[in-house]
Amino acid sequence: MEPRRWLAAAVLMCLLALCGGRELKTKHASIYDPALARTLAEYASAVYTADLTQLFTWTCERCGDLTEGFEVIELIVDVKNCLQAYVGFARDKNAVIVVFRGTQENSIQNWIEDLFWKQLDLDYPGMPEAKVHSGFYSAYHNTTLRDGVVRGIHKTREVYGNIPIMVTGHSMGGAMSSFCALDLVVNFGLKDVTLMTFGQPRIGNAVFSSNFKRHLPNAIRMTNAHDIVPHLPPYYHYFPQKTYHHFPREVWIHNVGLGSFVYSIEEICDGSGEDPTCSRSVSGNSVQDHIHYLGISMHAESWGHCRIVTDDKTMQSKMDPAGNIVFSKQPGLSVDELHSSQ
Repeated sequence: MEPRRWLAAAVLMCLLALCGGRELKTKHASIYDPALARTLAEYASAVYTADLTQLFTWTCERCGDLTEGFEVIELIVDVKNCLQAYVGFARDKNAVIVVFRGTQENSIQNWIEDLFWKQLDLDYPGMPEAKVHSGFYSAYHNTTLRDGVVRGIHKTREVYGNIPIMVTGHSMGGAMSSFCALDLVVNFGLKDVTLMTFGQPRIGNAVFSSNFKRHLPNAIRMTNAHDIVPHLPPYYHYFPQKTYHHFPREVWIHNVGLGSFVYSIEEICDGSGEDPTCSRSVSGNSVQDHIHYLGISMHAESWGHCRIVTDDKTMQSKMDPAGNIVFSKQPGLSVDELHSSQ
């Protein structure tokens, strides 16, 4: 090998050693499970499936690989607000999986631009001086999603026992999943709740983030390279109590290396929530990095307006007076049994 290539290889090895060393030295490094991250990323991707029947019966193109055999118990669609979530049972994890869909707006660029101007404007109940983004808070608490998700969790645990609950989501779905996980712990007193989000925006101030960490000390926020959304709403360093502040712990996916020697790592960041050496060390300017995580597509199959699509007329759903739709079934039913019960 040429001396220059030997040098490049040596530099790469040093970089990997430093990054790897940081992971080993991080006190709470054991809270991050790379295999679980890839599995939950697939669940977060599947919620973007356009056809609700395929999603509900877990027959969609994205409903395989690491999530094969998953059983959807409750699929909730808030039509007015174009929001969506599903709850189900993962046999291989012996866990309830709760997934929230990210923004389905006609233009993701417009949604990102709106985040630049959003201000903290809601006091979080029971947490003095903790303020949050009212839009994200309301998307979970003040729509049909909360009741549907809680109902789905109770139904699943009634059949499969008090199994762990894993909550996830991408983008705005990450914001809603964070409020959901906190809600389950604080207001419902549930134990063994895991939270892992992908490319989520900031949702509260430093006081809120501190309280969040106390209730969910092992939460993980995955950020990817130059993904723009984790940088929003903006963090103002000189006004720490009046600005948005991420809760910990961030895991930053990025490349290290030199020349043709490039390697992707998942770096476990510090416990501040705003580690200046992680995603905050780079400019957040990429939409492309926002819609791909761990090699998995996180964008909707259609960028059009929110639409209800099904391909199976035998599938029945319930619609409330507001026009919201819920696909629901008793846990343990196979797809064939589900069809025959209609």
